[in-house]
Amino acid sequence: MNKSAGAALRSNAVVRNLNGGELRFLSRLAAVTSYPPGAFVFEEGEPRRAFGILLRGRVEIVRREEGHMRVLYLLRPGDSFGEGSLLEEYPHSTSARVTEEAEVVEIPRTRVEEIVEERPALYAKLALAAAQVIGSRLRQANVRMSGPAVAYQSGAMREEHDLLGARLVGEDMYYGIQTLRAVENFPITGIPISQYPHLIEALAAVKEAAAEANRDLGLLDPQLADAIVAAARELREGRLHEHFVVDVVQGGAGTSTNMNANEVIANRALELLGRRRGEYEVVHPNNHVNLSQSTNDVYPTALKLAAHWALEDLKRAIAELRDTFFAKGHEFANVLKMGRTQLQDAVPMTLGQEFNAFGVTLDEDIQRLSEAAALIREINMGATAIGTGINTDPRYAAWVRERLAAVTGLELVTAPDLVEATQDTGAFVQLSGVLKRVAVKLSKICNDLRLLSSGPRAGLNEINLPAMQPGSSIMPGKVNPVIPEVVNQICFQVVGNDLTITMAAEAGQLQLNVFEPVIAFNLFQSVDMLTRGAVVLRERCVLGITANRERLRWMVENSIGLVTALVPYIGYE
Repeated sequence: MNKSAGAALRSNAVVRNLNGGELRFLSRLAAVTSYPPGAFVFEEGEPRRAFGILLRGRVEIVRREEGHMRVLYLLRPGDSFGEGSLLEEYPHSTSARVTEEAEVVEIPRTRVEEIVEERPALYAKLALAAAQVIGSRLRQANVRMSGPAVAYQSGAMREEHDLLGARLVGEDMYYGIQTLRAVENFPITGIPISQYPHLIEALAAVKEAAAEANRDLGLLDPQLADAIVAAARELREGRLHEHFVVDVVQGGAGTSTNMNANEVIANRALELLGRRRGEYEVVHPNNHVNLSQSTNDVYPTALKLAAHWALEDLKRAIAELRDTFFAKGHEFANVLKMGRTQLQDAVPMTLGQEFNAFGVTLDEDIQRLSEAAALIREINMGATAIGTGINTDPRYAAWVRERLAAVTGLELVTAPDLVEATQDTGAFVQLSGVLKRVAVKLSKICNDLRLLSSGPRAGLNEINLPAMQPGSSIMPGKVNPVIPEVVNQICFQVVGNDLTITMAAEAGQLQLNVFEPVIAFNLFQSVDMLTRGAVVLRERCVLGITANRERLRWMVENSIGLVTALVPYIGYE
């Protein structure tokens, strides 16, 4: 085994405390497997077949949600998976997808009994370590699900200070005193910013780019900068998100969110430097992590990056729905039916034309979303407090933009007037308007699907929607169009969110709009709900739609609308 693989094993929490003899015994039971990019080490729902440690490469831990793979975190060399297989056999709740050719050492579940029988003391060590790792993950999950209420409950404490005085912060927490105060001040929605991973990744990208720019400008010690960059990259890999505990809706124009990021990154950077959390004289959340920055340029920039990534998810979901409507249009190309205007018989058409039109209208929405995404690639990094760039090097704005573009892979531009850009939330209003357009058109499609499927005996009954659940607690046999109904409700919410965003944007005063947190909350909710709604509509409704061909033919043959085709020959009257 090479040196890098040995280092990976020594860093793993399950095996690092084993002695040489114990490691040699395990090596006889283990096998090293290589996986190419795109392969799955294991998949959700499969029995846990092995305990494994990543030796080299990159592996994403993902979970299927609403038809898409959501990246939860990244495994790095030394990280393990399948610890539960050392205890009992039960299915994986996630999947492990290889993104960079990986080498994994695995101990099959089938060999665990040998460890129990031949080396019971070794098994006890492994089982205890595995249970501790699993327990740590459960605690992290508990923080994410339960929110800030459990985030600062800890046995060991450390004292931190700010301009208001001293407070005790949980020793095992990566955030600090300012985040703690924000948790107490803003118990508003009960939704911590950890529920928006794109936002955390965007904040981390901003901090990484800022640290690199400050280092290259000679403003930040290279050792500190490298530690800050490394900590930020861990956040972008999905780590430590459970420590982002401030409520998404907050006073202060997003300062609490920015400080949550500053404190988490500072404390993780301290660890990487071999120091204890809270030793801010070494790495300070404001003096170092927030150097050359203000919430007023960090927060809107991060919102734009997060919105851009979320829009990519939405566009993919709508594109898949569009393609499904096009496929149905092809399937129903020869199914004749009556077209209707004002709910009255009009002229014949095909059911395929009707469904194809649904696809075309969604394709237009994808184009409009792409245009809106282009508007949010303009950033105001370097503006600091009000756009004048106070406390920054004159070169900083350009340098940080270049590094942020490199970190994110996006074509970013610096706003031509930073004073104007710092107070302007027009890009969010524009984007919300496009989301409202998507919602209005998607809701209209759902209205049509509900109407076309009405019946089965006293309605149009032209198409059949998949039966998803019983429809009534009192009427036996009733089945309702629950999927289009829930998508309708999503669309209503998006329209309401647009009004909130409009009012918040209008309420800005002078050099800053302090209401960006509620803009962010409603914007992300709109994008997330539309994304989920599009996936659900496709998978649980449109894919299973069938045509009542005989019913459609009968209505065409008995409609007065056929007469329209004869007007050129016999006249209108």
